[in-house]
Amino acid sequence: MHTIDEIMKILAEVKPGLSAGPDDELVRTGLLDSVEIMSVVMALAEEFDLEISPLDLKEENFHTANAILALVNRLEA
Repeated sequence: MHTIDEIMKILAEVKPGLSAGPDDELVRTGLLDSVEIMSVVMALAEEFDLEISPLDLKEENFHTANAILALVNRLEA
């Protein structure tokens, strides 16, 4: 199981200076745009050796850092 700190680190690498908490809305508020979300997907795949399918590319899986963490942990199970 991964931690929220690992996810927050990836988000900070993708978008330096991002000021968001684990439950802050990332997409609807514009904190992350579609290009940045794809960068997050690539970073997650590389960091955790995951295969993230197109079916997983739903807003609900990326709307908060906690949602991203849940996706990562679900894909690794």
